[in-house]
Amino acid sequence: MIDLDDIDRALLRALAEDATQGAGALGRRFGLSQPAAWRRIRRLEEAGVIAGRRVVVDREALGFGVTVFLGVKLATKGRVSLEDFERAVTAIPEVQVVQHVLGLFDYRLRVVARDIADFERVLRRRIMTLPGVGQVEANVLLTEEKRPGPLG
Repeated sequence: MIDLDDIDRALLRALAEDATQGAGALGRRFGLSQPAAWRRIRRLEEAGVIAGRRVVVDREALGFGVTVFLGVKLATKGRVSLEDFERAVTAIPEVQVVQHVLGLFDYRLRVVARDIADFERVLRRRIMTLPGVGQVEANVLLTEEKRPGPLG
């Protein structure tokens, strides 16, 4: 574990808000030179605190207005390997996240669709035909808020 000071935390919060900010702009914002800000960011990357940067895509702007969380319980774990299920489910483009979880269900999936009819098509033709799928529970996302993370 790496020790973080207040400037490190401020840099992380700023990058979490907008990862495209350069070291020069961040340095000016937090009273550092560009090289000092760059060295701090680089140290955070090397320590694994910053694991990557990503683009956030607005799914609705692309026509995907429905998000559904699916709980999936495999019918018989002995007959189908977890790897077979994971390989098959990750090949479905509408499945955005696959989480192997402990609890009532074996997996939690985040699925996007254009509308409810499109989701039903994905569910019936793609997800329910996967190897080993038993029980499925769907929860449709109504609203989503961005909550401050552990550094917020």
